[in-house]
Amino acid sequence: MSEKIKLETEFITLGQLLKDEGVIATGGQAKWFLRENSVLLNGSPEDRRGKKLRSGDVIVVGDQTFEIE
Repeated sequence: MSEKIKLETEFITLGQLLKDEGVIATGGQAKWFLRENSVLLNGSPEDRRGKKLRSGDVIVVGDQTFEIE
């Protein structure tokens, strides 16, 4: 089951999403987290914390799935 993320702006960065959803405690942890953990964006590996996520994107982090609306 995926968690729906409603955007208030045009996009959100991957690092901000991880922080907002409680996957990491601070934005500064994003670089380390993405180096050590598998994150999939629309089925492909993604390790750029500044990657812009837009409506329709699906992000999988471990057993969590987030869908951008």
